[in-house]
Amino acid sequence: MAETRAKSAKRAAAADATADGFTAEERAAMKERAQELKAARRGSRAKQDGESDVLAKIAEMPEQDRALAERIHAIVKANAPELVPKTWYGMPAYARDGKVVCFFQPASKFNTRYATLGFNDSANLDDGTMWPTAFALTTLTVNDEKRIAALVKKAAG
Repeated sequence: MAETRAKSAKRAAAADATADGFTAEERAAMKERAQELKAARRGSRAKQDGESDVLAKIAEMPEQDRALAERIHAIVKANAPELVPKTWYGMPAYARDGKVVCFFQPASKFNTRYATLGFNDSANLDDGTMWPTAFALTTLTVNDEKRIAALVKKAAG
């Protein structure tokens, strides 16, 4: 039974993907990344417009994603002001020295069940030999916001 479900899920995923193996959402994200790289090559405009680009992307999101993204943006700005807002594959991200430290992936981006707060390898979250680098978000409580604030501070440090 489980094998049949797994095969069914694989077929559904394959139907969503094109011959090159990428879904329409993945191809759109790659196109957005190419546009971001072109803008960065044009010079300092990209740095100046990072905040407005992030806010524009957040404004385009469906309500549930938008509410989460607005809170994440506020938490990052308040707790790690040294991180520079920018878009990354069309998602709100926050960078140090040009490298993305953390990002918000809305659930609507890839039609997933939950949004994700992710941290890249440039984040200073190392803790022993294993630590989380992404967190699923469905809503934010006061305690969640405190935990995110601590993670962002540590990641930026």
